Amino acid sequence: MTSNAPPILGSLRSANGKGVVRIEERYHTGIDDLWAAITDPARLARWHGQVEGDLRPGGEFRMYIESNDIESTGRVEACEPPRRLLVTNRETDESYRKGQGVPPFEARVEATLTADGDQTILVIEVQGMPLDVIPFYGAGWQIHAETLAAHIAGREGGDGEERWNELVPAYQALAAGVG
Repeated sequence: MTSNAPPILGSLRSANGKGVVRIEERYHTGIDDLWAAITDPARLARWHGQVEGDLRPGGEFRMYIESNDIESTGRVEACEPPRRLLVTNRETDESYRKGQGVPPFEARVEATLTADGDQTILVIEVQGMPLDVIPFYGAGWQIHAETLAAHIAGREGGDGEERWNELVPAYQALAAGVG
């Protein structure tokens, strides 16, 4: 029996004792459209989360991700349209206290876009999570990448909980070699 599930998009590693998740996906759209989907607050709110604040380099912002019920604060470290975005963020203490996640940590999230004909390759690398939770971040970031693909295609995202249950065991297997 074969699965129709999309392939695993991520790889996992450690750096300086912290987890690193790398997701790579090809999107069927031009680089400018994909850039807008990941940086325009109105578009970002449709597939990922609500963002408000100063979105220029050095600016600080707040983000709320409804699907995970997580609020975080962040800073734009670099913005090189339409090729590279680097932010750091951290879940707020209030958000952590109401949730069931790991204690807040500073995450470094870098998105790199590369045009390839009429398509765009997006690489997202997230650094800083505790190693023991790296498979969950791998699964979560893959779901974000798949939700972005659905947004680009004009579709609703799939069932996040069902997809989570499909992806976590595969990412746990990947994480077994990280340390």
